[in-house]
Amino acid sequence: MVPACHPEPVVVVTVLVTALAVASGRSAGGCALVAGAILTGQLSVGWCNDRLDAGRDTATGRRDKPLVTGAVGARTVTVAAAGALALCVPLSLASGPAAGAAHLVGVAAAWSYNLGVKRTAVSWLPYAVGFGLLPAFVTLGLPGHPWPPAWSTAAGALLGVGAHITNVLPDIDADLAGGVRGLPQRLGRRRARAVAPVPLFAAAALLAFGPPGPAGLAGWAALAVTGPLALATAVPASAGSASRLPFLATLLTAAAAVGLLLLHGGALA
Repeated sequence: MVPACHPEPVVVVTVLVTALAVASGRSAGGCALVAGAILTGQLSVGWCNDRLDAGRDTATGRRDKPLVTGAVGARTVTVAAAGALALCVPLSLASGPAAGAAHLVGVAAAWSYNLGVKRTAVSWLPYAVGFGLLPAFVTLGLPGHPWPPAWSTAAGALLGVGAHITNVLPDIDADLAGGVRGLPQRLGRRRARAVAPVPLFAAAALLAFGPPGPAGLAGWAALAVTGPLALATAVPASAGSASRLPFLATLLTAAAAVGLLLLHGGALA
Protein backbone atom coordinates (compact mmCIF):
# COMPACT_ATOMS: atom_id res chain seq x y z
CA MET A 1 0.00 0.00 0.00
CA VAL A 2 2.75 2.45 0.93
CA PRO A 3 4.62 2.21 -2.42
CA ALA A 4 1.42 3.20 -4.23
CA CYS A 5 1.39 6.64 -2.58
CA HIS A 6 4.74 7.72 -4.08
CA PRO A 7 6.40 7.76 -0.64
CA GLU A 8 9.54 9.70 -1.58
CA PRO A 9 7.81 12.94 -2.66
CA VAL A 10 5.24 12.52 0.13
CA VAL A 11 7.99 12.48 2.74
CA VAL A 12 10.11 15.19 1.11
CA VAL A 13 7.27 17.69 0.68
CA THR A 14 5.85 17.02 4.15
CA VAL A 15 9.23 17.47 5.84
CA LEU A 16 10.06 20.57 3.77
CA VAL A 17 6.83 22.43 4.47
CA THR A 18 6.84 21.45 8.15
CA ALA A 19 10.41 22.75 8.44
CA LEU A 20 9.31 25.94 6.70
CA ALA A 21 6.50 26.30 9.25
CA VAL A 22 9.04 25.92 12.09
CA ALA A 23 11.36 28.49 10.49
CA SER A 24 8.51 30.97 10.00
CA GLY A 25 7.57 30.91 13.68
CA ARG A 26 4.46 28.72 13.70
CA SER A 27 3.71 27.24 17.13
CA ALA A 28 4.30 23.57 17.87
CA GLY A 29 0.59 22.89 17.45
CA GLY A 30 0.50 24.90 14.25
CA CYS A 31 3.46 22.97 12.86
CA ALA A 32 1.72 19.70 13.71
CA LEU A 33 -1.40 20.85 11.84
CA VAL A 34 0.74 21.84 8.84
CA ALA A 35 2.43 18.43 8.87
CA GLY A 36 -0.90 16.60 9.07
CA ALA A 37 -2.48 18.63 6.28
CA ILE A 38 0.50 18.30 3.96
CA LEU A 39 0.88 14.58 4.67
CA THR A 40 -2.76 13.74 3.98
CA GLY A 41 -2.86 15.97 0.91
CA GLN A 42 0.24 14.36 -0.55
CA LEU A 43 -1.02 10.87 0.25
CA SER A 44 -4.29 11.59 -1.53
CA VAL A 45 -2.46 12.88 -4.60
CA GLY A 46 -0.08 9.92 -4.72
CA TRP A 47 -2.76 7.27 -4.36
CA CYS A 48 -4.98 9.09 -6.86
CA ASN A 49 -2.11 9.15 -9.35
CA ASP A 50 -1.42 5.42 -9.15
CA ARG A 51 -5.12 4.55 -9.28
CA LEU A 52 -5.80 6.62 -12.38
CA ASP A 53 -2.61 5.42 -14.10
CA ALA A 54 -3.20 1.73 -13.35
CA GLY A 55 -4.38 0.87 -16.85
CA ARG A 56 -1.52 2.69 -18.56
CA ASP A 57 1.04 1.26 -16.13
CA THR A 58 -0.24 -2.25 -16.83
CA ALA A 59 -0.10 -1.72 -20.59
CA THR A 60 3.50 -0.46 -20.41
CA GLY A 61 4.63 -3.22 -18.03
CA ARG A 62 5.45 -1.04 -15.01
CA ARG A 63 6.35 -3.86 -12.59
CA ASP A 64 7.40 -1.29 -9.98
CA LYS A 65 3.75 -0.34 -9.47
CA PRO A 66 1.79 -2.24 -6.77
CA LEU A 67 -1.46 -2.04 -8.73
CA VAL A 68 0.24 -3.70 -11.70
CA THR A 69 1.76 -6.54 -9.68
CA GLY A 70 -1.43 -7.09 -7.69
CA ALA A 71 0.23 -6.26 -4.37
CA VAL A 72 -2.71 -3.97 -3.63
CA GLY A 73 -6.22 -3.77 -5.06
CA ALA A 74 -7.71 -0.90 -7.03
CA ARG A 75 -10.61 -0.50 -4.58
CA THR A 76 -8.22 -0.26 -1.64
CA VAL A 77 -6.24 2.51 -3.30
CA THR A 78 -9.43 4.36 -4.26
CA VAL A 79 -10.71 4.26 -0.68
CA ALA A 80 -7.30 5.35 0.65
CA ALA A 81 -7.13 8.33 -1.72
CA ALA A 82 -10.66 9.44 -0.81
CA GLY A 83 -10.01 8.97 2.91
CA ALA A 84 -6.77 10.95 2.83
CA LEU A 85 -8.49 13.76 0.94
CA ALA A 86 -11.36 13.79 3.44
CA LEU A 87 -8.86 14.15 6.29
CA CYS A 88 -6.92 16.83 4.44
CA VAL A 89 -9.86 19.24 4.34
CA PRO A 90 -10.39 19.74 8.11
CA LEU A 91 -6.66 19.54 8.83
CA SER A 92 -6.03 22.33 6.30
CA LEU A 93 -8.88 24.52 7.56
CA ALA A 94 -7.66 24.08 11.15
CA SER A 95 -4.92 26.60 10.28
CA GLY A 96 -7.63 29.14 9.41
CA PRO A 97 -9.96 29.68 6.46
CA ALA A 98 -7.45 31.58 4.33
CA ALA A 99 -4.55 29.20 5.00
CA GLY A 100 -6.80 26.19 4.50
CA ALA A 101 -8.12 27.55 1.23
CA ALA A 102 -4.58 28.16 -0.03
CA HIS A 103 -3.56 24.58 0.67
CA LEU A 104 -6.75 23.03 -0.68
CA VAL A 105 -6.41 24.98 -3.93
CA GLY A 106 -2.92 23.50 -4.24
CA VAL A 107 -4.23 19.99 -3.57
CA ALA A 108 -7.00 20.53 -6.12
CA ALA A 109 -4.36 21.61 -8.65
CA ALA A 110 -2.44 18.39 -8.00
CA TRP A 111 -5.60 16.32 -8.49
CA SER A 112 -6.28 18.19 -11.74
CA TYR A 113 -2.85 17.11 -12.93
CA ASN A 114 -3.73 13.47 -12.25
CA LEU A 115 -7.14 13.84 -13.86
CA GLY A 116 -5.81 14.97 -17.23
CA VAL A 117 -3.73 18.15 -17.16
CA LYS A 118 -0.61 15.95 -17.17
CA ARG A 119 -1.40 15.07 -20.77
CA THR A 120 -1.39 18.70 -21.96
CA ALA A 121 1.19 21.38 -22.71
CA VAL A 122 0.29 23.12 -19.42
CA SER A 123 1.25 20.10 -17.31
CA TRP A 124 3.60 22.42 -15.40
CA LEU A 125 0.77 24.68 -14.19
CA PRO A 126 -0.57 22.50 -11.33
CA TYR A 127 2.96 22.20 -9.96
CA ALA A 128 3.46 25.96 -10.16
CA VAL A 129 0.16 26.60 -8.38
CA GLY A 130 0.61 23.89 -5.76
CA PHE A 131 4.20 24.74 -4.81
CA GLY A 132 3.63 28.49 -5.17
CA LEU A 133 0.84 28.40 -2.57
CA LEU A 134 2.81 26.45 0.06
CA PRO A 135 4.41 29.58 1.60
CA ALA A 136 0.91 31.10 1.81
CA PHE A 137 -0.39 28.05 3.66
CA VAL A 138 2.39 28.53 6.20
CA THR A 139 2.14 32.31 6.70
CA LEU A 140 -1.65 32.69 6.57
CA GLY A 141 -1.77 30.49 9.67
CA LEU A 142 0.43 32.93 11.63
CA PRO A 143 -1.02 35.65 13.90
CA GLY A 144 -2.38 38.43 11.71
CA HIS A 145 -2.60 36.04 8.74
CA PRO A 146 0.05 37.78 6.61
CA TRP A 147 0.36 36.97 2.94
CA PRO A 148 3.89 35.80 2.07
CA PRO A 149 6.21 38.09 0.08
CA ALA A 150 6.05 37.80 -3.69
CA TRP A 151 9.59 36.43 -3.93
CA SER A 152 8.66 33.36 -1.87
CA THR A 153 5.54 32.65 -3.94
CA ALA A 154 7.44 33.01 -7.20
CA ALA A 155 10.32 30.87 -5.92
CA GLY A 156 7.90 28.17 -4.80
CA ALA A 157 6.24 28.16 -8.22
CA LEU A 158 9.60 27.89 -9.98
CA LEU A 159 10.64 25.04 -7.69
CA GLY A 160 7.40 23.29 -8.60
CA VAL A 161 8.03 23.62 -12.34
CA GLY A 162 11.59 22.37 -11.94
CA ALA A 163 10.39 19.47 -9.79
CA HIS A 164 7.82 18.54 -12.43
CA ILE A 165 10.35 18.33 -15.24
CA THR A 166 12.94 16.55 -13.08
CA ASN A 167 10.39 14.04 -11.80
CA VAL A 168 9.27 13.17 -15.33
CA LEU A 169 12.76 12.78 -16.81
CA PRO A 170 13.27 9.07 -15.98
CA ASP A 171 9.83 8.10 -17.33
CA ILE A 172 9.60 10.13 -20.53
CA ASP A 173 9.82 7.13 -22.86
CA ALA A 174 7.21 5.14 -20.92
CA ASP A 175 4.94 8.19 -20.76
CA LEU A 176 5.11 8.73 -24.52
CA ALA A 177 4.35 5.05 -25.07
CA GLY A 178 1.28 5.46 -22.86
CA GLY A 179 0.04 8.59 -24.62
CA VAL A 180 1.05 11.12 -21.96
CA ARG A 181 2.21 14.30 -23.70
CA GLY A 182 2.83 16.90 -21.03
CA LEU A 183 5.36 19.68 -21.48
CA PRO A 184 8.48 17.58 -20.69
CA GLN A 185 7.36 14.81 -23.01
CA ARG A 186 6.73 17.33 -25.80
CA LEU A 187 10.19 18.79 -25.25
CA GLY A 188 11.80 15.36 -25.42
CA ARG A 189 14.49 13.95 -23.16
CA ARG A 190 17.37 16.11 -24.42
CA ARG A 191 15.57 19.44 -24.24
CA ALA A 192 13.81 18.57 -20.97
CA ARG A 193 17.19 17.86 -19.37
CA ALA A 194 18.45 21.24 -20.54
CA VAL A 195 15.34 23.11 -19.38
CA ALA A 196 14.90 21.47 -15.95
CA PRO A 197 17.67 23.39 -14.12
CA VAL A 198 16.50 26.78 -15.44
CA PRO A 199 13.49 27.30 -13.13
CA LEU A 200 15.46 25.78 -10.23
CA PHE A 201 18.35 28.22 -10.73
CA ALA A 202 15.87 31.08 -11.10
CA ALA A 203 14.29 30.03 -7.79
CA ALA A 204 17.70 30.02 -6.12
CA ALA A 205 18.41 33.51 -7.48
CA LEU A 206 15.06 34.79 -6.19
CA LEU A 207 15.71 33.28 -2.77
CA ALA A 208 19.19 34.80 -2.66
CA PHE A 209 18.24 38.34 -3.70
CA GLY A 210 14.51 38.55 -2.92
CA PRO A 211 14.55 38.77 0.90
CA PRO A 212 15.48 42.11 2.53
CA GLY A 213 19.16 42.76 2.98
CA PRO A 214 22.22 41.44 1.16
CA ALA A 215 22.34 37.94 -0.28
CA GLY A 216 24.92 36.94 2.31
CA LEU A 217 27.36 34.06 2.25
CA ALA A 218 24.64 31.39 2.00
CA GLY A 219 22.99 33.11 -0.97
CA TRP A 220 26.21 33.50 -2.93
CA ALA A 221 27.27 29.96 -2.05
CA ALA A 222 23.97 28.59 -3.36
CA LEU A 223 24.38 30.52 -6.60
CA ALA A 224 27.98 29.36 -6.90
CA VAL A 225 26.70 25.78 -6.72
CA THR A 226 23.58 26.09 -8.86
CA GLY A 227 25.09 28.24 -11.61
CA PRO A 228 27.66 25.69 -12.82
CA LEU A 229 25.13 22.88 -12.41
CA ALA A 230 22.68 24.70 -14.66
CA LEU A 231 25.39 25.31 -17.25
CA ALA A 232 26.51 21.69 -17.08
CA THR A 233 23.04 20.44 -17.97
CA ALA A 234 22.31 23.05 -20.63
CA VAL A 235 24.00 20.85 -23.27
CA PRO A 236 22.88 17.28 -22.49
CA ALA A 237 25.04 15.72 -25.19
CA SER A 238 28.17 16.75 -23.28
CA ALA A 239 27.26 14.24 -20.57
CA GLY A 240 28.14 11.39 -22.93
CA SER A 241 27.72 8.05 -21.30
CA ALA A 242 27.07 9.61 -17.87
CA SER A 243 23.40 9.97 -18.74
CA ARG A 244 22.27 10.39 -15.12
CA LEU A 245 24.41 13.50 -14.60
CA PRO A 246 21.76 16.02 -15.73
CA PHE A 247 19.14 14.39 -13.50
CA LEU A 248 21.45 14.40 -10.46
CA ALA A 249 22.49 17.98 -11.20
CA THR A 250 18.89 19.16 -11.14
CA LEU A 251 18.37 17.44 -7.78
CA LEU A 252 21.40 19.24 -6.32
CA THR A 253 20.13 22.54 -7.73
CA ALA A 254 16.75 21.96 -6.12
CA ALA A 255 18.38 21.06 -2.79
CA ALA A 256 20.34 24.32 -2.77
CA ALA A 257 17.19 26.34 -3.54
CA VAL A 258 15.21 24.55 -0.84
CA GLY A 259 18.00 25.22 1.65
CA LEU A 260 17.75 28.95 0.92
CA LEU A 261 13.98 28.84 1.31
CA LEU A 262 14.31 27.31 4.78
CA LEU A 263 17.07 29.75 5.72
CA HIS A 264 14.79 32.70 4.92
CA GLY A 265 11.71 31.16 6.58
CA GLY A 266 11.70 33.88 9.21
CA ALA A 267 11.36 36.55 6.51
CA LEU A 268 8.16 35.06 5.10
CA ALA A 269 5.98 37.04 7.49
